[in-house]
Amino acid sequence: MRSPANPSRMTPAPGFRTVALIIASAMFMEQLDGTILATALPSMAESFDVSPLHMSVALTSYMLSLAVFIPASGAIADRYGSRNVFRAAIAIFTLGSILCGLSGNLPLLVLSRLLQGMGGAMMVPVGRLVLLRSVPKSELVSAMSWLLVPALIGPVVGPPLGGFIVTWVSWRWIFYINVPIGIAGMWLATKYVPDVRIAERQRFDRVGFVLSGISLSCLVFGLELASRGDTSGLGSVGLIVGGLIVGAVYVWHSKRVANPILDLSLMRFPTFRLSVIAGSLTRITAGSVPFLLPLMMQLGFGFSAAHSGVVTFVSALGAMLMKATAAPVLRMWGFRATLVWNGVLSMVCVALCAAFRPDWPLWTIYTVLLLSGFFQSLQFSAYNTVAYADVPSERFSSATSFYTTFQQLMLSLGICVAAAALHVSVTWNGHAHAQLPDFSVAFLVVTFVSLIAAPVCLLLPKNAGAEMSGHRAR
Repeated sequence: MRSPANPSRMTPAPGFRTVALIIASAMFMEQLDGTILATALPSMAESFDVSPLHMSVALTSYMLSLAVFIPASGAIADRYGSRNVFRAAIAIFTLGSILCGLSGNLPLLVLSRLLQGMGGAMMVPVGRLVLLRSVPKSELVSAMSWLLVPALIGPVVGPPLGGFIVTWVSWRWIFYINVPIGIAGMWLATKYVPDVRIAERQRFDRVGFVLSGISLSCLVFGLELASRGDTSGLGSVGLIVGGLIVGAVYVWHSKRVANPILDLSLMRFPTFRLSVIAGSLTRITAGSVPFLLPLMMQLGFGFSAAHSGVVTFVSALGAMLMKATAAPVLRMWGFRATLVWNGVLSMVCVALCAAFRPDWPLWTIYTVLLLSGFFQSLQFSAYNTVAYADVPSERFSSATSFYTTFQQLMLSLGICVAAAALHVSVTWNGHAHAQLPDFSVAFLVVTFVSLIAAPVCLLLPKNAGAEMSGHRAR
């Protein structure tokens, strides 16, 4: 069905919770894949006969594909319908998973991960767009909780399941398990997901899509090469500079078209702008922790993949426990106070990971990771919701594409920053391989970057997003 020309007049569909759970199932598949892969990186590195630090390209290649194709997600969903695009995205992601499992070397795995990313680039933003257009702002916090809670099962199940698969079966099955989930997701999307699209088709910004894709891909791979430190510095610098130049050309182009693929004018809305800036800084840490923690447990502590998975899953469990408290916390304190103080608490917990040592009692490590997952999950729930507080509903499509692009780019940057910090520390200390002090340095570096977000959040008005949270500033 076609949505009305004015999406702001839409009322919540009776089955919007059902739709949210179906969309969350796709997010579950994506999150499960990512967390399992992080746990399996050392075993995959051994299989491909490469350094474990070089396996970061398996994570960044996927995020690169997300960054390139997410900008087009809103326009494609408007043109072809959210149900068709969502279903096709699941199919592409599932096919990419099969090819990842069949990969015999790292380059083939990277190509397969790029295909996976094409599917993932449409699944999450299109699903979020359906909810944004179906739920009034006053119910958006609850709707996002319905969307995010099932998706968080992926990070909870991922590490221990990945450890079990790598230890007792083969790392290839971390990709094959996506196949039945993908088939079920396509069937459920066909039956329940509404075919939401705008009545008036807008011209697709092909030039902007090419420019943004070239710019983002050059930036991500330039940073990836720089973080590994095993290639000529001239190559990585050239890619980064080229990406910035093409990005500047895109900015010039975006001001001269009616519907740019990434609408920079959205940054005029204060809550959207501040959520993008502060959220980007915070996501550098969020992207680095799933990369650093399993490697630290396996290379630094000497844990097996299964053992490290059992330890690291606790942070995702903390994220799940938080979801029941998001609405009352935001109602009591509002978005600004929550983002400032909760952001500091979450970064303190991440910084404590730098002090982890094998002689620590396991219950203390579990406590730190549980609190870290709790506070970080609250932080991102607040960011993801307040971003749309001032955005008119007719611009949700472009806002979702823009916001999700930067979200994924910063997650990718987090992996690059963490890998770079590890490499510099290993080289500086003359270590043959990454050791515990090197991981400590990496954790402190990414924590420092994200702490900068706290003063940015102070710029939010006291009543920011009051319609969503129900908070009234005194």
